[in-house]
Amino acid sequence: MTAMELRTQRSARPRHYLMCRPTHFEVTYSINPWMDPAKPVDTELAVTQWEQLVALHRELGHHVEFIDPLPGYPDMVYAANGATVVDGRVLGARFRDAERAAEGPAYLAWFRERGYRVHDPVHVNEGEGDFLLAGGRLLAGTGFRSTPESHAEAEEFLGRPVVGLELVDPRFYHLDTALTVLDHDEIMYYPGAFAPHSLAVLRSLYPDAILVDEADAEHFGLNAVSDGRHVILPESAAGVARRLRDRGFEPVGLDLSELLKGGGSVKCCTLEIRDRPALD
Repeated sequence: MTAMELRTQRSARPRHYLMCRPTHFEVTYSINPWMDPAKPVDTELAVTQWEQLVALHRELGHHVEFIDPLPGYPDMVYAANGATVVDGRVLGARFRDAERAAEGPAYLAWFRERGYRVHDPVHVNEGEGDFLLAGGRLLAGTGFRSTPESHAEAEEFLGRPVVGLELVDPRFYHLDTALTVLDHDEIMYYPGAFAPHSLAVLRSLYPDAILVDEADAEHFGLNAVSDGRHVILPESAAGVARRLRDRGFEPVGLDLSELLKGGGSVKCCTLEIRDRPALD
């Protein structure tokens, strides 16, 4: 089947997103390899780039809501880390690092105030940074942030089977920097980010996955958001864009270079709210 034939079969589905304006964005500490407090940060530019992402989500037909940023928590812009929402159930985040500790309760309060069924986690997990819904299962990262114990907690509360994946490269410290869910059970990933046993699991479950090379992974080409047809990703990840076109997807490049200084890009800034049961 040609890329054009695949493209005609791709269907974008409206999504519901939560985002946080980078009003207080800066890099004054380092909790991942991308953060360097010695490098200057342009907060105004970060806000402009973030606003372009918001506008693009809306242009593609998605509903975007906002949580107020907390002063002193510059990483709160990375909304995907704030929770995991499946079928209207909200598993809160419990951050490993003290610098982000207040973010989890803030996000959980936002959902609680709106009537969602919420769970205050016992174990360390960093939301959709490490929990990605792929069809009927949750792919769950561990190795740097979220703990293996949090996988069992997620499975019990969210009611979806969890497949644990061990990350081994500190540059890709969250699963959403190493793997993208494109549509139901279609994914793309960077093999070098995973332990051998986890790589074997991915190859078994997703034999037709798009494999991304190290250079594009380093440009955060896997920190992308897909609606089933359009895939928003960093514009510098040109190789990923070509592979997506070959599979019938429509890549949309965006410059979030300023926010990358904190270790995040498109997906990190976008928390998906799955209000109703997702299609398996």
